[in-house]
Amino acid sequence: MSNHDQKLQKLRSTITQIDCTRAKRDIEEKKIALIDCREESEHVDGYIPGAIRIPRALLEFHIEKLVPDLNHTTVVYCGSGVRSLLAAQTLLDLGYTDVRSMTGGFQAWKAQNFKIETEQQKPLLNTKRYETQIRIPEIGRPGQHKLLNASVLIVGAGGLGSPVALYLAAAGVGHLGIIDHDVVDESNLQRQILHSTDRIGILKVDSAFMALKSLNPEIKISRFSERLSAANAVSLFKQFDIIIDGTDNFESRYLINQASYITNRPNVHGSVFQWQGLISVFCCESGPCYECLFPVPPTDDLAPNCAEGGVIGAATGAIGSLMACEAVKLICGIKSELSHALLSIDLKESAFEVLQVDRSETCPCCSVPRKDSKLRPIETKLCAV
Repeated sequence: MSNHDQKLQKLRSTITQIDCTRAKRDIEEKKIALIDCREESEHVDGYIPGAIRIPRALLEFHIEKLVPDLNHTTVVYCGSGVRSLLAAQTLLDLGYTDVRSMTGGFQAWKAQNFKIETEQQKPLLNTKRYETQIRIPEIGRPGQHKLLNASVLIVGAGGLGSPVALYLAAAGVGHLGIIDHDVVDESNLQRQILHSTDRIGILKVDSAFMALKSLNPEIKISRFSERLSAANAVSLFKQFDIIIDGTDNFESRYLINQASYITNRPNVHGSVFQWQGLISVFCCESGPCYECLFPVPPTDDLAPNCAEGGVIGAATGAIGSLMACEAVKLICGIKSELSHALLSIDLKESAFEVLQVDRSETCPCCSVPRKDSKLRPIETKLCAV
Protein backbone atom coordinates (compact mmCIF):
# COMPACT_ATOMS: atom_id res chain seq x y z
CA MET A 1 0.00 0.00 0.00
CA SER A 2 1.38 3.41 -1.01
CA ASN A 3 1.96 6.19 1.47
CA HIS A 4 -0.94 8.10 -0.10
CA ASP A 5 -3.33 5.18 0.36
CA GLN A 6 -2.16 4.72 3.93
CA LYS A 7 -2.83 8.38 4.64
CA LEU A 8 -6.35 8.17 3.17
CA GLN A 9 -7.08 5.02 5.14
CA LYS A 10 -6.02 6.79 8.33
CA LEU A 11 -8.15 9.83 7.49
CA ARG A 12 -11.21 7.66 6.88
CA SER A 13 -10.79 6.21 10.35
CA THR A 14 -10.35 9.58 12.05
CA ILE A 15 -12.48 12.07 10.06
CA THR A 16 -16.24 12.05 10.68
CA GLN A 17 -18.06 11.25 7.43
CA ILE A 18 -21.70 11.74 6.47
CA ASP A 19 -23.56 10.74 3.32
CA CYS A 20 -25.22 13.23 0.99
CA THR A 21 -28.73 12.49 2.35
CA ARG A 22 -27.65 13.53 5.84
CA ALA A 23 -25.83 16.56 4.41
CA LYS A 24 -28.96 17.60 2.49
CA ARG A 25 -31.07 17.47 5.63
CA ASP A 26 -28.54 19.50 7.60
CA ILE A 27 -28.35 22.07 4.81
CA GLU A 28 -32.12 22.47 4.75
CA GLU A 29 -32.16 22.92 8.52
CA LYS A 30 -29.28 25.42 8.21
CA LYS A 31 -27.19 23.52 10.72
CA ILE A 32 -23.93 23.46 8.79
CA ALA A 33 -21.45 25.52 6.82
CA LEU A 34 -20.99 23.66 3.53
CA ILE A 35 -17.59 23.99 1.85
CA ASP A 36 -17.01 23.06 -1.81
CA CYS A 37 -13.25 22.45 -2.03
CA ARG A 38 -13.17 21.64 -5.76
CA GLU A 39 -11.35 23.75 -8.34
CA GLU A 40 -13.25 26.50 -10.15
CA SER A 41 -13.02 24.58 -13.43
CA GLU A 42 -15.14 21.79 -11.90
CA HIS A 43 -18.06 24.12 -11.21
CA VAL A 44 -19.20 23.99 -14.83
CA ASP A 45 -20.90 20.71 -13.89
CA GLY A 46 -22.80 22.48 -11.11
CA TYR A 47 -22.53 22.87 -7.36
CA ILE A 48 -24.67 22.34 -4.28
CA PRO A 49 -26.86 25.38 -3.51
CA GLY A 50 -25.58 27.39 -0.58
CA ALA A 51 -22.04 26.01 -0.71
CA ILE A 52 -19.07 28.25 0.07
CA ARG A 53 -16.63 27.61 -2.74
CA ILE A 54 -12.98 27.61 -1.71
CA PRO A 55 -10.43 25.49 -3.63
CA ARG A 56 -8.57 23.18 -1.25
CA ALA A 57 -5.25 24.90 -1.92
CA LEU A 58 -6.71 28.22 -0.72
CA LEU A 59 -8.65 26.89 2.25
CA GLU A 60 -6.19 28.10 4.87
CA PHE A 61 -6.22 31.64 3.45
CA HIS A 62 -9.99 32.24 3.35
CA ILE A 63 -11.86 29.89 5.68
CA GLU A 64 -11.51 31.92 8.88
CA LYS A 65 -13.08 34.97 7.24
CA LEU A 66 -15.97 33.04 5.70
CA VAL A 67 -16.58 30.68 8.65
CA PRO A 68 -15.29 32.61 11.69
CA ASP A 69 -16.87 30.31 14.32
CA LEU A 70 -14.39 27.49 14.98
CA ASN A 71 -17.13 25.47 16.71
CA HIS A 72 -19.65 25.66 13.87
CA THR A 73 -20.42 22.33 12.20
CA THR A 74 -18.58 22.37 8.88
CA VAL A 75 -19.05 19.85 6.06
CA VAL A 76 -16.59 19.64 3.19
CA TYR A 77 -17.27 18.05 -0.19
CA CYS A 78 -15.25 17.55 -3.36
CA GLY A 79 -15.85 15.56 -6.53
CA SER A 80 -15.76 12.02 -5.14
CA GLY A 81 -15.00 12.29 -1.43
CA VAL A 82 -11.20 12.00 -1.41
CA ARG A 83 -9.97 15.60 -1.40
CA SER A 84 -12.64 16.51 1.15
CA LEU A 85 -10.90 14.19 3.64
CA LEU A 86 -7.66 16.10 3.17
CA ALA A 87 -9.52 19.42 3.39
CA ALA A 88 -11.28 18.30 6.58
CA GLN A 89 -7.94 17.49 8.16
CA THR A 90 -6.70 20.96 7.23
CA LEU A 91 -9.68 22.51 9.02
CA LEU A 92 -9.04 20.42 12.11
CA ASP A 93 -5.42 21.54 12.08
CA LEU A 94 -6.66 25.15 11.94
CA GLY A 95 -8.66 24.63 15.12
CA TYR A 96 -12.15 23.81 13.82
CA THR A 97 -13.75 21.40 16.25
CA ASP A 98 -16.67 19.85 14.31
CA VAL A 99 -15.58 18.99 10.77
CA ARG A 100 -17.10 16.34 8.50
CA SER A 101 -16.46 15.02 5.01
CA MET A 102 -19.31 14.17 2.63
CA THR A 103 -18.80 10.66 1.25
CA GLY A 104 -19.11 10.30 -2.50
CA GLY A 105 -18.83 14.06 -2.98
CA PHE A 106 -20.67 15.91 -5.71
CA GLN A 107 -20.96 12.74 -7.79
CA ALA A 108 -23.04 11.06 -5.10
CA TRP A 109 -25.18 14.19 -4.70
CA LYS A 110 -25.95 14.24 -8.44
CA ALA A 111 -26.64 10.48 -8.47
CA GLN A 112 -29.41 11.09 -5.91
CA ASN A 113 -30.91 13.73 -8.24
CA PHE A 114 -30.68 16.33 -5.49
CA LYS A 115 -30.96 19.96 -6.52
CA ILE A 116 -27.88 21.59 -8.00
CA GLU A 117 -27.12 25.03 -9.38
CA THR A 118 -25.35 25.46 -12.67
CA GLU A 119 -23.81 28.29 -14.64
CA GLN A 120 -23.91 26.57 -18.02
CA GLN A 121 -26.75 28.80 -19.19
CA LYS A 122 -24.61 31.91 -18.66
CA PRO A 123 -22.12 33.30 -21.18
CA LEU A 124 -18.83 31.47 -21.23
CA LEU A 125 -16.12 33.19 -19.24
CA ASN A 126 -12.60 33.73 -20.43
CA THR A 127 -11.37 31.87 -17.37
CA LYS A 128 -7.72 32.27 -18.33
CA ARG A 129 -8.01 36.07 -18.32
CA TYR A 130 -9.91 36.24 -15.02
CA GLU A 131 -8.45 33.16 -13.31
CA THR A 132 -6.85 34.89 -10.32
CA GLN A 133 -9.93 37.04 -9.75
CA ILE A 134 -12.30 34.07 -9.93
CA ARG A 135 -10.25 32.37 -7.22
CA ILE A 136 -11.36 35.01 -4.71
CA PRO A 137 -14.18 33.35 -2.72
CA GLU A 138 -16.31 36.51 -2.55
CA ILE A 139 -16.22 36.75 -6.36
CA GLY A 140 -15.84 33.33 -7.97
CA ARG A 141 -17.70 32.57 -11.18
CA PRO A 142 -20.99 34.12 -9.99
CA GLY A 143 -19.25 37.40 -9.24
CA GLN A 144 -17.38 37.35 -12.52
CA HIS A 145 -20.67 36.91 -14.37
CA LYS A 146 -22.03 39.90 -12.44
CA LEU A 147 -19.05 41.95 -13.56
CA LEU A 148 -19.57 40.80 -17.14
CA ASN A 149 -23.21 41.94 -17.03
CA ALA A 150 -22.56 45.23 -15.21
CA SER A 151 -22.33 48.75 -16.58
CA VAL A 152 -20.37 51.65 -15.10
CA LEU A 153 -20.28 55.28 -16.21
CA ILE A 154 -17.00 57.12 -15.54
CA VAL A 155 -17.37 60.89 -15.44
CA GLY A 156 -14.01 62.31 -16.41
CA ALA A 157 -11.19 60.48 -18.21
CA GLY A 158 -8.48 62.17 -16.17
CA GLY A 159 -6.30 61.39 -13.19
CA LEU A 160 -8.98 59.51 -11.25
CA GLY A 161 -10.94 58.21 -14.22
CA SER A 162 -7.79 56.70 -15.74
CA PRO A 163 -6.99 54.06 -13.07
CA VAL A 164 -10.69 53.39 -12.50
CA ALA A 165 -11.27 52.72 -16.19
CA LEU A 166 -8.15 50.58 -16.58
CA TYR A 167 -8.87 48.38 -13.56
CA LEU A 168 -12.58 47.97 -14.31
CA ALA A 169 -11.76 47.04 -17.89
CA ALA A 170 -9.15 44.58 -16.68
CA ALA A 171 -11.64 43.16 -14.16
CA GLY A 172 -14.08 42.40 -16.97
CA VAL A 173 -16.86 44.91 -16.35
CA GLY A 174 -18.95 44.31 -19.45
CA HIS A 175 -19.93 47.88 -20.33
CA LEU A 176 -17.94 51.00 -19.54
CA GLY A 177 -19.19 54.47 -20.41
CA ILE A 178 -16.82 57.45 -20.44
CA ILE A 179 -17.94 61.08 -20.61
CA ASP A 180 -15.37 63.84 -21.11
CA HIS A 181 -15.42 66.74 -23.56
CA ASP A 182 -11.70 67.56 -23.35
CA VAL A 183 -8.70 66.62 -25.51
CA VAL A 184 -5.41 65.11 -24.36
CA ASP A 185 -2.81 67.73 -23.41
CA GLU A 186 0.85 67.15 -22.59
CA SER A 187 0.25 68.51 -19.07
CA ASN A 188 -2.19 65.65 -18.44
CA LEU A 189 0.35 62.88 -18.91
CA GLN A 190 1.95 63.14 -15.47
CA ARG A 191 -1.16 61.57 -13.92
CA GLN A 192 -3.72 60.65 -16.59
CA ILE A 193 -2.34 57.21 -17.44
CA LEU A 194 -5.08 56.33 -19.93
CA HIS A 195 -3.38 58.63 -22.42
CA SER A 196 0.00 58.77 -24.13
CA THR A 197 2.27 61.21 -25.91
CA ASP A 198 1.26 60.03 -29.38
CA ARG A 199 -2.40 60.82 -28.59
CA ILE A 200 -1.92 64.46 -27.61
CA GLY A 201 -4.62 66.58 -29.23
CA ILE A 202 -7.27 63.89 -29.70
CA LEU A 203 -10.44 63.57 -27.65
CA LYS A 204 -9.87 61.94 -24.27
CA VAL A 205 -12.80 59.57 -24.81
CA ASP A 206 -11.20 58.36 -28.06
CA SER A 207 -7.82 57.98 -26.38
CA ALA A 208 -9.47 56.07 -23.54
CA PHE A 209 -11.28 53.84 -26.02
CA MET A 210 -8.00 52.87 -27.69
CA ALA A 211 -6.27 52.13 -24.39
CA LEU A 212 -9.12 50.11 -22.91
CA LYS A 213 -9.85 48.11 -26.05
CA SER A 214 -6.17 47.24 -26.26
CA LEU A 215 -6.29 46.05 -22.65
CA ASN A 216 -9.55 44.09 -22.91
CA PRO A 217 -11.19 43.77 -26.34
CA GLU A 218 -14.05 41.70 -24.85
CA ILE A 219 -15.85 44.62 -23.18
CA LYS A 220 -18.18 47.28 -24.59
CA ILE A 221 -17.08 50.92 -24.32
CA SER A 222 -19.43 53.85 -24.92
CA ARG A 223 -17.95 57.29 -25.60
CA PHE A 224 -19.66 60.60 -24.76
CA SER A 225 -17.54 63.53 -25.98
CA GLU A 226 -19.65 66.18 -24.29
CA ARG A 227 -19.91 68.09 -21.05
CA LEU A 228 -21.98 66.60 -18.28
CA SER A 229 -24.87 68.98 -17.75
CA ALA A 230 -28.33 69.25 -16.25
CA ALA A 231 -29.69 68.51 -19.71
CA ASN A 232 -28.03 65.10 -20.12
CA ALA A 233 -27.09 63.84 -16.63
CA VAL A 234 -30.28 62.02 -15.61
CA SER A 235 -30.92 60.36 -18.98
CA LEU A 236 -27.27 59.29 -19.18
CA PHE A 237 -27.11 57.92 -15.63
CA LYS A 238 -30.20 55.76 -16.22
CA GLN A 239 -28.21 53.78 -18.82
CA PHE A 240 -25.66 52.56 -16.24
CA ASP A 241 -25.64 50.68 -12.92
CA ILE A 242 -22.92 52.67 -11.11
CA ILE A 243 -21.57 56.20 -11.47
CA ILE A 244 -17.90 57.07 -10.94
CA ASP A 245 -17.19 60.71 -10.06
CA GLY A 246 -13.72 61.42 -11.43
CA THR A 247 -14.09 65.23 -11.57
CA ASP A 248 -12.31 67.89 -9.54
CA ASN A 249 -14.71 70.82 -9.40
CA PHE A 250 -17.68 71.34 -7.16
CA GLU A 251 -20.19 72.24 -9.86
CA SER A 252 -19.79 68.79 -11.41
CA ARG A 253 -19.72 66.98 -8.06
CA TYR A 254 -23.02 68.49 -6.95
CA LEU A 255 -24.63 67.73 -10.30
CA ILE A 256 -23.38 64.12 -10.20
CA ASN A 257 -24.69 63.78 -6.66
CA GLN A 258 -28.15 65.08 -7.57
CA ALA A 259 -28.47 62.95 -10.69
CA SER A 260 -27.22 59.86 -8.81
CA TYR A 261 -29.82 60.38 -6.08
CA ILE A 262 -32.65 60.93 -8.56
CA THR A 263 -31.75 57.84 -10.63
CA ASN A 264 -30.95 55.71 -7.54
CA ARG A 265 -27.43 54.97 -8.78
CA PRO A 266 -24.50 54.51 -6.35
CA ASN A 267 -21.99 57.33 -6.75
CA VAL A 268 -18.39 56.26 -6.13
CA HIS A 269 -16.69 59.54 -5.29
CA GLY A 270 -13.01 60.35 -5.07
CA SER A 271 -10.99 63.53 -4.83
CA VAL A 272 -7.28 64.35 -4.62
CA PHE A 273 -5.15 67.34 -3.73
CA GLN A 274 -1.35 67.23 -3.68
CA TRP A 275 -0.58 64.18 -1.45
CA GLN A 276 -4.09 63.77 -0.03
CA GLY A 277 -7.22 62.00 -1.12
CA LEU A 278 -10.79 61.24 -0.10
CA ILE A 279 -13.07 58.40 -1.16
CA SER A 280 -16.66 57.46 -0.32
CA VAL A 281 -19.73 55.84 -1.84
CA PHE A 282 -22.80 58.08 -1.92
CA CYS A 283 -26.49 57.67 -2.75
CA CYS A 284 -26.82 54.01 -1.70
CA GLU A 285 -30.27 53.04 -0.41
CA SER A 286 -29.93 54.12 3.23
CA GLY A 287 -26.64 55.96 3.05
CA PRO A 288 -25.80 59.65 2.83
CA CYS A 289 -25.29 61.67 -0.32
CA TYR A 290 -22.48 64.09 -1.16
CA GLU A 291 -24.50 67.07 0.11
CA CYS A 292 -24.99 65.39 3.49
CA LEU A 293 -21.21 65.66 3.89
CA PHE A 294 -20.67 68.95 2.07
CA PRO A 295 -23.89 71.00 2.32
CA VAL A 296 -22.12 74.15 1.11
CA PRO A 297 -19.25 74.10 -1.42
CA PRO A 298 -16.10 75.98 -0.42
CA THR A 299 -14.97 78.94 -2.45
CA ASP A 300 -12.44 78.43 -5.23
CA ASP A 301 -9.64 80.03 -3.23
CA LEU A 302 -10.16 77.54 -0.39
CA ALA A 303 -10.46 74.50 -2.66
CA PRO A 304 -8.38 74.87 -5.84
CA ASN A 305 -8.53 72.08 -8.38
CA CYS A 306 -5.54 69.88 -9.12
CA ALA A 307 -4.35 71.93 -12.05
CA GLU A 308 -4.11 74.96 -9.75
CA GLY A 309 -2.99 73.35 -6.48
CA GLY A 310 -0.90 70.49 -7.80
CA VAL A 311 -1.12 66.74 -7.29
CA ILE A 312 1.17 63.73 -7.11
CA GLY A 313 0.29 61.47 -10.03
CA ALA A 314 0.59 58.35 -7.91
CA ALA A 315 -1.98 59.83 -5.48
CA THR A 316 -4.61 59.86 -8.23
CA GLY A 317 -3.61 56.28 -8.99
CA ALA A 318 -4.04 55.22 -5.36
CA ILE A 319 -7.44 56.87 -4.94
CA GLY A 320 -8.61 55.75 -8.38
CA SER A 321 -7.64 52.15 -7.62
CA LEU A 322 -9.65 52.27 -4.39
CA MET A 323 -12.61 53.66 -6.34
CA ALA A 324 -12.36 50.74 -8.75
CA CYS A 325 -12.37 48.33 -5.79
CA GLU A 326 -15.54 49.97 -4.44
CA ALA A 327 -17.23 49.58 -7.82
CA VAL A 328 -16.28 45.88 -7.97
CA LYS A 329 -17.67 45.38 -4.45
CA LEU A 330 -20.95 47.06 -5.38
CA ILE A 331 -21.31 44.90 -8.49
CA CYS A 332 -20.52 41.65 -6.68
CA GLY A 333 -22.75 42.41 -3.69
CA ILE A 334 -19.86 42.74 -1.23
CA LYS A 335 -20.62 45.06 1.67
CA SER A 336 -18.84 48.41 1.51
CA GLU A 337 -18.09 50.25 4.75
CA LEU A 338 -17.62 53.41 2.69
CA SER A 339 -21.34 53.67 1.90
CA HIS A 340 -21.63 55.27 5.36
CA ALA A 341 -18.10 56.59 5.78
CA LEU A 342 -15.36 58.71 4.26
CA LEU A 343 -11.82 57.38 3.87
CA SER A 344 -9.19 60.10 4.18
CA ILE A 345 -5.65 59.34 3.04
CA ASP A 346 -2.47 61.37 3.43
CA LEU A 347 0.15 59.63 1.32
CA LYS A 348 2.93 61.95 2.42
CA GLU A 349 2.44 60.94 6.05
CA SER A 350 1.18 57.41 5.24
CA ALA A 351 -1.89 58.21 7.35
CA PHE A 352 -5.34 56.68 6.87
CA GLU A 353 -8.53 57.70 8.68
CA VAL A 354 -12.12 56.53 8.35
CA LEU A 355 -14.77 59.08 9.30
CA GLN A 356 -18.40 58.11 9.88
CA VAL A 357 -20.86 59.98 7.64
CA ASP A 358 -24.53 60.09 8.60
CA ARG A 359 -27.44 60.79 6.33
CA SER A 360 -28.91 64.25 6.81
CA GLU A 361 -32.66 64.44 6.41
CA THR A 362 -32.37 68.20 5.96
CA CYS A 363 -30.05 68.07 2.95
CA PRO A 364 -31.67 69.16 -0.35
CA CYS A 365 -31.44 65.62 -1.78
CA CYS A 366 -32.25 63.24 1.08
CA SER A 367 -35.10 65.38 2.45
CA VAL A 368 -37.08 64.70 -0.75
CA PRO A 369 -38.26 61.19 -1.84
CA ARG A 370 -36.37 59.99 -4.90
CA LYS A 371 -39.55 59.80 -6.98
CA ASP A 372 -40.25 63.49 -6.31
CA SER A 373 -36.66 64.73 -6.57
CA LYS A 374 -35.65 67.00 -9.42
CA LEU A 375 -32.40 68.62 -10.47
CA ARG A 376 -31.79 71.98 -8.89
CA PRO A 377 -30.05 74.70 -10.91
CA ILE A 378 -26.28 74.21 -10.87
CA GLU A 379 -23.66 75.88 -13.00
CA THR A 380 -21.74 72.94 -14.43
CA LYS A 381 -18.16 73.03 -15.57
CA LEU A 382 -16.50 69.71 -16.14
CA CYS A 383 -12.82 69.75 -15.26
CA ALA A 384 -11.44 66.22 -14.97
CA VAL A 385 -8.17 65.89 -13.05
